[in-house]
Amino acid sequence: MRSDSFYAAIGGHDTFVRLVDEFYRGVADDPVLRPMYPEQDLGPAAERLTLFLEQYWGGPTTYSDQRGHPRLRMRHAPFKVNPDARDRWLLHMRAAVDSLDLAPMHQAQLWDYLERAAHSMLNTFDD
Repeated sequence: MRSDSFYAAIGGHDTFVRLVDEFYRGVADDPVLRPMYPEQDLGPAAERLTLFLEQYWGGPTTYSDQRGHPRLRMRHAPFKVNPDARDRWLLHMRAAVDSLDLAPMHQAQLWDYLERAAHSMLNTFDD
């Protein structure tokens, strides 16, 4: 992990845990997104997302060490990610990002990536 990374600049592990925990609080009650998580407990999904985001932003490489290349589109292919699902994902993630009280530059950088990632996961226009 580089000390000049985005990961370090926004507070490292604790910040990403807070982001992901807040995100999954919204997902837990979402009638469209919750069924996409087969596990009874959202904990394993939260851990995977935390590890992925930490690695992407310059933190530890634990995600790849444990799971290999992220291959996000492949991993999301079994799920119907339509515009409604994407928009709900963005709604919960926006609330999570806003809860962090990051510096405006960091918030914009994080949100830009998350928004692009959500749009790239779109795999159907069917309801």
